[in-house]
Amino acid sequence: MRAKIENKILFIHHEDLPEFKKGGSVVRNSYFWALRSIAGKASRYRDWEYEPEVWLALSRMLLSFAESGYLGLRETLLEFPLSQGEIPSLLRDVSTFE
Repeated sequence: MRAKIENKILFIHHEDLPEFKKGGSVVRNSYFWALRSIAGKASRYRDWEYEPEVWLALSRMLLSFAESGYLGLRETLLEFPLSQGEIPSLLRDVSTFE
């Protein structure tokens, strides 16, 4: 998932977020609600925002869903642009550069 940090807020690109689908996969729908539940802002068609206070929870959640084997790596990995510089330590285990 494409991500960036601006003013200490983590943004996940809205096109890369999981979608809730009525009658869809239970895992994907659970993933959607889990990510949404800790987001500071989670508006439709906008990037979701995560404050530093929830980065540890976000990291653990991404690792947990990645380890489940039901979701692909691109769905559970944060991809930062090279221009981002250093990835914060709380997010390193679930992040890479584009």
